[in-house]
Amino acid sequence: MYQPDMLVPVDTNKNGDDDNNENNNNNENNNNNMDGQGDTSFGDEEFDSTNTSETQEDGSEQDPRSNKRKRYHRHTQHQIQEMEAFFKECPHPDDKQRKELSRQLGLDHLQIKFWFQNKRTQNKNHLERHENSQLRSENNRLRNENHQYREAIANALCPKCGGHTAIGEMSFEEHHLRLENAGLAQEIQQLSAVATKYAGRPRYALMAPPVPARPSEPGMATNGRQVHESIQNHLRSIIGVKDADKPLIIELAFRAMDELIAMAQVGEPLWKGGVNGTSLALDLDEYTRTFQNGLGPRLNGFRTEASRETAVVYMNHMNIVKRLMDVNLWSTMFAGMVARAMTHEVLYAGVNGTFDGTLHLMTVEYQILSPLVSTRESYFLRYCRQQGEGLWAVVDVSIDHLIPNLELRCRRRPSGCLIQQIQNGFSKVTWVEHVELDDRGAIIHNLYKQYISSGQALAANRWVTTLDRQSERLACMMATNIPSIEPGALTNQSKHNILKLAERMGRSFFSGVTASTADLWCNLSGYAGDSIRLMTRTSVNDPGRPPGVILCAATSFWVPVPPSTVFDFLRDENTRIHWDVLSSAGNVQKLSQIANGRDSRNCVSILQGPKTIEKNMIIVQETSTDPAASFVISAPIDVSAMDLVFKGGDSDYVPMLPSGFAILPDGMARPGREGGSLLSVAFQILVESVHSAKLTFSSVATIENLVLSTVHK
Repeated sequence: MYQPDMLVPVDTNKNGDDDNNENNNNNENNNNNMDGQGDTSFGDEEFDSTNTSETQEDGSEQDPRSNKRKRYHRHTQHQIQEMEAFFKECPHPDDKQRKELSRQLGLDHLQIKFWFQNKRTQNKNHLERHENSQLRSENNRLRNENHQYREAIANALCPKCGGHTAIGEMSFEEHHLRLENAGLAQEIQQLSAVATKYAGRPRYALMAPPVPARPSEPGMATNGRQVHESIQNHLRSIIGVKDADKPLIIELAFRAMDELIAMAQVGEPLWKGGVNGTSLALDLDEYTRTFQNGLGPRLNGFRTEASRETAVVYMNHMNIVKRLMDVNLWSTMFAGMVARAMTHEVLYAGVNGTFDGTLHLMTVEYQILSPLVSTRESYFLRYCRQQGEGLWAVVDVSIDHLIPNLELRCRRRPSGCLIQQIQNGFSKVTWVEHVELDDRGAIIHNLYKQYISSGQALAANRWVTTLDRQSERLACMMATNIPSIEPGALTNQSKHNILKLAERMGRSFFSGVTASTADLWCNLSGYAGDSIRLMTRTSVNDPGRPPGVILCAATSFWVPVPPSTVFDFLRDENTRIHWDVLSSAGNVQKLSQIANGRDSRNCVSILQGPKTIEKNMIIVQETSTDPAASFVISAPIDVSAMDLVFKGGDSDYVPMLPSGFAILPDGMARPGREGGSLLSVAFQILVESVHSAKLTFSSVATIENLVLSTVHK
């Protein structure tokens, strides 16, 4: 069995003579084959270097030019076939293997060495010629498209008069943009004055931000369009909101911030002990009396989820603020809870390049990791403000009540967190979640009704524990000596690459569990299964996934066992044989384990089993647990691809299809009594290697049986 180079001690001097000389031989062979005519000599003939220093009979040396005519020995067909077969198994034989081959085939040791060098060069040249041919075809296609675009521009008509446009003439569009720019500049001044008026505090006034110069793009002249886009980057009309409502939006952000700070600091009677003592629960009557001028009355048919949690996390306070205000970093950090996030507008970018006063308009789709529960979509403002030295606050508040004809079923009252800097890089985070939901028409299976109605699904403690867990992951990735257990010698860079690979594996797994509008998955048409949801996607030019048609199957079920017990059973490589199809032929061996958290169970492992050995693959598995949720996610990966990761290669280009389990509590736990577990299992499988291929019934039946057998086991 071939093992990755980094997992088995290797004598670094074993192949030194072969590797050091191969580049020189490759260069000479490439020069001899520039015209493509010399390929037929590779592997068939070898240079005889035994007489390169012949002397004349009188003892004087021959003229070196007389040795230009070199002598070759043609190998027999049997010798070529044997070396070809060996080359397929091992293109880089060591000195011992070359000597054994020379003994078997009756060839000189150097002849074997040169034949393998030439063969590698031949394969490299063939590959380069194939790539060059593809590049030439692509270049011709681009040249033809460029020619078509040039003709279209030359034949463009003036939208005003219908005649051909003249070069250098100001177009109607540019003239229109110049007029619009003047109006936008005036709007900035008006909005700044209104913001100062409503704020009541000059420090929090939304002043007009300076408009930075936009760098010129290649082939684009500096014209009215550039100025137009530069202004719109800082202040564009709010989507679906009238101009008259903008002062209300600014006032709403300030009021939401004040309410969040009060809710984060006030105790009883506003907050009472929550479920199992995890999060504090909001007293709705006391809230109504305390915040009479809030977001407005509660809507009929909506229920409330409100909770508060405080924790100390190992992350700098400004790093937390940055990740909350960057929509990409935020959605990555909370990938198990945020299915899709988008910033529509940056209404204000902050004071003096900081996040103080930053105001964003966002749309977010929240998910509960199960195919049996629909996602929640919310449209809100996110406002960040510095409250004092080392003290920041970030608040979300919905504005859908200001937008006519917008029917969203998840309304965020002032929610967010208060972040306080403490010593040694730690931060104290107080998180408040306060949402109103309309579950009518939403897909919620009976298995999840108790869990969701209890408010635990997206409660404050879920956000805080996830933040704490992610801070551990980041600290381990940035460590100069990442702790690990392995028989080989993985470098710190190799461990960092593996942790990065595991992070991408988790995000890919989450996207296959729920059905978000952000995903490229499509529900399988014509499939009538009730217990399993099947989706397909086509992978083209995606370096993180194998090319072709991918089928994903997911389902959820309940087991009368606490989540911690289920997690320990699934993560143990010794019990994997009981449920994993790839491990059914025998026990799984752990080759390496890299820690990424305080709990020793939070780690990334490299596993290998009998079936993975046959397929020349290894399993990368991440196990992660916190008080609110647990995950066991794994993916089989080709050994050669993992070798590149071990040697410092970019893990983003390793194709993989993850599968695994998401473990949540069932919401039935009570003091002194543990509840059961809600498990979601999802598999992603490549069913066709050609992206234009059609799915077959056998492919669907195979993955359906795989899921059902795993659930049964």
